[in-house]
Amino acid sequence: MNMHATPQRTQAETALVEAFAARLSELPGDGAVMVKRDDAIEAIKDGLPTRRVEAWHYTDLRRLLTSVPDHDPTANPKPLVPVIEGSEVLSLLNGVVRGKAPALDGVTFQNLSDKLTDGSFAQALDPLDADDAIGFLNTAFVSDGWFVDIAPGAKIEAPIELQNLQAGGQTHVRLPVRVGAGARATIVERQAGSGAALASSVSNLSVGDGADVVWLIVQEQPETATHLAQFNAELGKDSRLTLFVMNAGGKLVRQEIRVKVAGAGADFQLRGVNLLAGDGHTDVTMVLDHAAANTGSRELVRNVVTGKARGVFQGRINVHQLAQKTDAKMACNTLLLSDDAEFSTKPELEIFADDVQCGHGATVTEIDRSHLFYLMARGIDEKTARGLLVKAFVASVIEELDNEALVDALEAKLDTWFAEHG
Repeated sequence: MNMHATPQRTQAETALVEAFAARLSELPGDGAVMVKRDDAIEAIKDGLPTRRVEAWHYTDLRRLLTSVPDHDPTANPKPLVPVIEGSEVLSLLNGVVRGKAPALDGVTFQNLSDKLTDGSFAQALDPLDADDAIGFLNTAFVSDGWFVDIAPGAKIEAPIELQNLQAGGQTHVRLPVRVGAGARATIVERQAGSGAALASSVSNLSVGDGADVVWLIVQEQPETATHLAQFNAELGKDSRLTLFVMNAGGKLVRQEIRVKVAGAGADFQLRGVNLLAGDGHTDVTMVLDHAAANTGSRELVRNVVTGKARGVFQGRINVHQLAQKTDAKMACNTLLLSDDAEFSTKPELEIFADDVQCGHGATVTEIDRSHLFYLMARGIDEKTARGLLVKAFVASVIEELDNEALVDALEAKLDTWFAEHG
């Protein structure tokens, strides 16, 4: 007879289980939601994923998550200036909706806590698969968020900014957004705060037929924070989604991107910038499914790594048998500014259709000394010259956004980061 001993729980796993028991009576939800929460915490009791789980091979969550801060509902985040001037801002402070939603033609806003309480959101809490550690953690503890419904045909000119701000402790939110057929909108998801926080966030986007959505994720957690996030999207026929991700902070960061190109003629564009410093660990993992014919995608990720930071990009493109004439390209380019910095890249293609154009590529390099010499020979000091070269490496991705205000805001973030870490 074979005996299998259950591994002893880590300090972080024990803290999560105890925190769930302590907070259960405070969490919103009817019976159906509470069943989902119980299932999720049971999955956490079985253990957080390790390197033995393929999807987590480069981010051993069980080892890297060393502590879990207490939940502190009284924490007071410092006020933060919106990323984009003129945007409609919806805030979550320490995981709870603050303030009233703006009145915006063609858009309906709802507090997610209401949808948890009445059970209408229960089905959306199901895990994506058996290794969905972020989904399990978020389902167990989520207390609030914003549900955004954009009407068919609506043209929303100003960005809608969803701010999730923390000041230490634990924060767990969900941001479901539904965009109707033929609508157009820009969503800015901002993840920021201060202190030794543990934050989980799950964003779900449904893009209707013929709709056009630009979604920006700006993650700038402090160097002591753990940020575990997931972005899930499904694209309808002839729709378009442009996703831009900027990571510029955090001690331990995992940003998952799962996109299903479900409608014929749909197009998905990913542009990513990872600015990694200190001794942080940042993992961006993408799974993209082309599940319909005549669809396209382009993924371009640029990474700047300094100090003792470690970064990961895992990108997997699945082309289903029905997805004939898929055109999919993926590239990951990394600039190492320190001998102690590391970056791991794992691109994958799985193709079951026979009439496609697909490819991937990856590069890792240092600053070109001849380029640096060229600038310094013209009177530019070394730090400024290095900053110009780094900015040029990243700015080419940022400038692809067809919105001057967005470009200016993101370039300002880049300048601030390099002033501190360059």
